Amino acid sequence: MPHKLSRPAVVAASTLSVLLLTAAGVHAEEPAQAGAAPDISVTRVMRHLEALQRISDANSGNRAHGTAGYQASVDYVKKKLDAAGFITSLQEFEFGGKKSWNLIADWPRGGRSGNVLMVGAHLDSVETSPGINDNGSSVAAILETALTVSAKNVTPSQHLRFGFWGTEEETYIGSTHYVNTLPAAELSKITAYLNFDMIGSPNPGYFVYDQSPEVARHFDRYFSAKGIPTEPATALNGRSDHEPFLAKGVAVGGIFTGSAEIKTPEQAAKWGGTAGEAMDKCYHQACDTPANIDRRALDVNSDAVSAMVWKLGVRG
Repeated sequence: MPHKLSRPAVVAASTLSVLLLTAAGVHAEEPAQAGAAPDISVTRVMRHLEALQRISDANSGNRAHGTAGYQASVDYVKKKLDAAGFITSLQEFEFGGKKSWNLIADWPRGGRSGNVLMVGAHLDSVETSPGINDNGSSVAAILETALTVSAKNVTPSQHLRFGFWGTEEETYIGSTHYVNTLPAAELSKITAYLNFDMIGSPNPGYFVYDQSPEVARHFDRYFSAKGIPTEPATALNGRSDHEPFLAKGVAVGGIFTGSAEIKTPEQAAKWGGTAGEAMDKCYHQACDTPANIDRRALDVNSDAVSAMVWKLGVRG
């Protein structure tokens, strides 16, 4: 997640997002054969994080844009998805004189014509960090969700597409390139884009993107059922890969557990943790390793990824 803030989100996009999602049939009756969203094993998610840490250790302590560590991270995720039967592609782009790639993975089964649910997370770290919470936590959760789609051999109602973005830390360069080069006819098929950026913070909050109320409602219901109150993720406005989609009128959603934001006493009272301390004291630092992860937050939020993929993509 970059420090730099971009322009405010386009106000009209929220209204259009609701219309897009309603038209896509989010309220449609869910096929009984789709079943409940599966539990995502936090142990397996942690294994992916440990693999990303090993990649960082072997490549100067980071997985940043333009480095061998980033390329190895792409290779790791792509190999897992290829073996699971996804159709993967690498979209090359350049920034600052260095090459990078977005990794796109499409599930080949099912999906109504013209309806795509897209789920994404950024795969790069900053140069000062291995980037395990920011943003290996989200990469590992959506990777394991994608592998679960394959293991269950689901035939989803909507086409499922997963994106792993390059160069987000330079202000979402990879996702912007993807959106700006996607033909308008293909962009219009994306009924919702779900973004995940830091979901295992050690002093976690539970924040839900509020730019598209229709999507946010589903996340809020998930957390409410678990007895976890949420707050709007206003700190993420202009700071992650959902922004290029939002600017084009795509409905967006996502969750966030906090970075350098200081937890208030009120937040500590409802979420636990320590008031007066950063939600992630290792944000963009070398200590952002697997030891920096709150396993309960990672577990709850990995299941949230699965719940929304099943709700909006498999059943919806």
